[in-house]
Amino acid sequence: MKKIFIAILGVGTVGKAVIETLQNNQDIITARAGAQIIPKIAIARNIDNKNLSIPLSTDINEALQDKDIEIIVELMGGIELPYSIALQALQHNKAFVTANKAMLAYHRHDLELKSNGIPIGFEASVCGGIPIIRILRDGLCANHILSIRGIMNGTSNYILTQMSEKATNFESALKQAQELGYAEANPSLDINGSDSAHKLLILASLAYGINTKIDDIIVEGIEGLTLEDINFAKESEYEIKLLGIAKKIQNQLELRVHLCMIPKSCMLAKVSGVMNAISVIGDKVGEMLYYGAGAGGNETASSVVSDIIEIARNKVLSDSNIPTQSTSPNKPMLGYAMCEHHNTNQSIKLIRREEISCCYYIRLKVCDKLGVLSNIAHVFATHNISIQSLIQKNPKNLDSQYAYLLLATHICTESQIQQALNELATLQDIIESPFMIRIDNL
Repeated sequence: MKKIFIAILGVGTVGKAVIETLQNNQDIITARAGAQIIPKIAIARNIDNKNLSIPLSTDINEALQDKDIEIIVELMGGIELPYSIALQALQHNKAFVTANKAMLAYHRHDLELKSNGIPIGFEASVCGGIPIIRILRDGLCANHILSIRGIMNGTSNYILTQMSEKATNFESALKQAQELGYAEANPSLDINGSDSAHKLLILASLAYGINTKIDDIIVEGIEGLTLEDINFAKESEYEIKLLGIAKKIQNQLELRVHLCMIPKSCMLAKVSGVMNAISVIGDKVGEMLYYGAGAGGNETASSVVSDIIEIARNKVLSDSNIPTQSTSPNKPMLGYAMCEHHNTNQSIKLIRREEISCCYYIRLKVCDKLGVLSNIAHVFATHNISIQSLIQKNPKNLDSQYAYLLLATHICTESQIQQALNELATLQDIIESPFMIRIDNL
């Protein structure tokens, strides 16, 4: 039986889980791959106190220059160094597997253009154990994808769940997430929306063939959310979730990551804790929901090893004597056949963020006195924004000199609402900067 040797670059939680999965489940993996997959070496920045069952080194070249190693598995994190390693792996004619969503968010199309048909696997880069990459690239490839909406970050979803279900404030919920290991000591990528944005860009390339950068889309996080916002949502029959959204309107595409108020009755509203879920609407299949663990060593390793098995299967076939198999090219990395040295879908254009439209919720902390409401209403009228509902919340302290105005608008554009918010922030009777959440009625 053919033996396929691999190198693991990065032996943190996921790297160790990949090695353990390959060894503990060797029988079923061998049966499914048609080859024996053997982790030959692991590469780490620091080899101290690493208890591994395979050789360990700090020299990446030991993996890249080993002619027996056919697959490089990158689990290091970062952007430019992993990208450089990927290019070197391809130059050495080695397949490349990664779980690195940040690197792919910036370099996914570059990698495909430079792969020269060498397999690149990245199932683990989006939502851990959920096989959403294969679903979009293979399972739903006969569909026009009308929309993707997803809870793509378990840390932020845990914080939002604690705030909604237990009335925990943001700071306490974040601290709990850190104590439980769901959030890093520096949780910025999780709570500022960047992690979800990296994943959304990868999914957009698969679904729409569009090469978009993170600076081109709306990316906002969950900072600034308060229990007043949570309570308004509940009273209005909404839940608040951090969503990555891709929505196709004719030949134009919205891409955005931000807090959303969504109806309690929708499936995504019911996803709690650290779990991830992605709703995909195809023109032939309708809506489908994919739910599962978005992170964790074993869950992410499951997706990494699935890529390794798929590459191994193709290698076994290419080494066989069956002409129809041995001449079959590898599938396009991002699901679109290369055409004239370009692989993006030229028929899809990104909608400018200023032109995106929806309903909005706004929280204003104001001086509690006559004339304030009329001044605020004048600002909205100036920008042609219609107010749908308004609630005034006064603090329990009767002597307080301020109040909260919580309001929802009818549909308007991002340009209109941002101009209105900027003007509201200049009013003398606005105590804090306005806080806004988009309302998505799905």
